[in-house]
Amino acid sequence: MTDNERNPIISEDYADLLIEYYSDYSVFDQFPNAFVNIINPTLSIVHIPVQEISEFAVYEFGYSAMPTLFGLISRESLEASGVLQIRNQPNFDLRGQGVLIGIIDSGIDYTNPIFINEDGTTRIALLWDQTIEGDNPPENQYYGTEFTGAQINEALQSENPFDIVPSRDEVGHGTMIAGIAGGSEIPENEFSGVASEAEFVVVKLKPAKRYLKKFFRIPEDANCYQETDILFALEYLLSAAERLGRPMAICIALGTSQGAHDGRGILSNYLSLISTVSGIAVVVATGNEGNSRRHYFGLVDQAVGYNTVELNVGENEGGFSMELWGQSPSIFSIDIISPTGERVPRISSPLDENREVSFIFEQTMIYIDFQMVESQSGDQLILIRFSNPTPGIWSFHVYEREDLNMGFHIWLPMDGFISDDTYFIRSDPNTTILSLGNAEIPITITAYNDKDDSLYISASRGNNRLGISKPDVAAPGVNVIGPTLNQGFAEFTGTSVAAAHTAGIAALLLEWGFIRGNLYGISTVEIKKLILRGARRDVNVTYPNQEWGYGILNIYNVFDSLRIGIIV
Repeated sequence: MTDNERNPIISEDYADLLIEYYSDYSVFDQFPNAFVNIINPTLSIVHIPVQEISEFAVYEFGYSAMPTLFGLISRESLEASGVLQIRNQPNFDLRGQGVLIGIIDSGIDYTNPIFINEDGTTRIALLWDQTIEGDNPPENQYYGTEFTGAQINEALQSENPFDIVPSRDEVGHGTMIAGIAGGSEIPENEFSGVASEAEFVVVKLKPAKRYLKKFFRIPEDANCYQETDILFALEYLLSAAERLGRPMAICIALGTSQGAHDGRGILSNYLSLISTVSGIAVVVATGNEGNSRRHYFGLVDQAVGYNTVELNVGENEGGFSMELWGQSPSIFSIDIISPTGERVPRISSPLDENREVSFIFEQTMIYIDFQMVESQSGDQLILIRFSNPTPGIWSFHVYEREDLNMGFHIWLPMDGFISDDTYFIRSDPNTTILSLGNAEIPITITAYNDKDDSLYISASRGNNRLGISKPDVAAPGVNVIGPTLNQGFAEFTGTSVAAAHTAGIAALLLEWGFIRGNLYGISTVEIKKLILRGARRDVNVTYPNQEWGYGILNIYNVFDSLRIGIIV
């Protein structure tokens, strides 16, 4: 590995463009001074000097070329999902033996006893820390450091384990996810992960580059990861499963409000693709945006000629972006009225264009990108980025050409990327599932309280923007016991918790189908069908629906429905 291969990936001096090339290397001719890293035969990253990224980058390179930014889906049980019933069945004690759980997150506390076998050895087969530079990156990767189970075992036997394996989870989110999905049983603490005998392959993501956070107006201190590193992480997990010859359940507890929310973005498409691979199960969290007031849906009033969108901007909001996605084939345009009453006349464009808007009585700067036919969705995108927005009520008049009245959606950034005091006055709680949760084939999980069978109040709701049914099912996600960074336990709430729980369930189904040979070709597709079939449903509720999907996760019902001819 040369410095030319490694440095652009990790250096803040280089910007990353996500380019689809489909094995046609002539695509790179338009970037004569760039470094190129290939992700797979379809996707690549083109690294260019960061000074070449201006406020006009979307216009110059396209929206999809700018890596999307992802945050952690979090708000700081077994019996409800039928796991204990399965464990109590003679000859049917599924605990994830022989199965891997793939975690792409903030890392893992490998010294926590819940990730250690009774003989003192680790349950972590492989750990790729993208943040540690050294001479041992994973095969076919150019940055970070890979640690093997043998190296982790050596560290665990040392008085100073972090001198040998210096990877830490400073946030705690990845440790919590891994623990709920597959932590060892700790009877004295009444704790057990779902797949308590599975092993782990973990990727600790490196933070997103500063220029990209600045471009999308995301706070510097936000836990934020970029699409390119997640794509590399997925490639690594697939390679690890193949090398180790084992099936893998992958938990995605990351999300973003960027994108068309229709399952057609680069990363969403890739998740759907790998979800068809035998022995792989992909589980995604819906997000916690249902009660956040950060989504707007509108139809243009034909009598008035426009729809008025009112946005409250909180005090000390340094900047943010928002995305308007129009329903095809309609074409939309906007005007803007600031809190002081200053009006920007109607802005429209028949083609891709970038506008810079300033105000006489405000310090606010607004950059507006029109993508008439966004490359991934084919729909119109109006990307609006604010710098130093004046607090108060901003109004937008949204106009629609022709009389189709198809409607439009607007999304603000997800939790952690924007102030809670910035929100739409007339918001819509539906279509708030974060972008990866809208992918068609992965299993999309929402959260409920298993104590009273109530939906988690902040859970994002479906369907996706194309009307495809999401979420798929609900899993326990309120006050669920999980590990902390001080090696204790606490209650956690959120759809990331529910996704972790479901990833453990998927590992049990992979053990039954793949390891025990009951359904050897099992993939996400078959696992989702089994889970939907076994979901617990209320006779008074119509399914699927935007809140619950097909019902409440129950693995015992899955096998009960297959009672005839089942092999154990």
